Amino acid sequence: MKRGEIWWANMGGPAGKRPVVLLSRDESYILRSLIIVAPVTTRIRNIPSEVNLSTTDGMVKSCVVNVDTISTIKKQALINQISALNPEKMKEMEIALHFALGLTCYS
Repeated sequence: MKRGEIWWANMGGPAGKRPVVLLSRDESYILRSLIIVAPVTTRIRNIPSEVNLSTTDGMVKSCVVNVDTISTIKKQALINQISALNPEKMKEMEIALHFALGLTCYS
């Protein structure tokens, strides 16, 4: 497991089984039983906290990663890997996360 991978996860409740993008740092997957993910949804709102995905990203149809609704789930909820974000999409994810969390980059 690595940050930026897209997995099927059993989210429970009304969310059910859905794709998620892994957001935790890579070391977390070895040490922790809880991980941070962002859900993938077909509800596209075209806002800065979304990252567009398509069939070239391993998805069945156009969708987005919604980082406004990041969650912490049990690592055991992950079912199987779908694909992984390429470096360009990972950069978009970083920008979306900064926007969603109101973070400013300092050098």
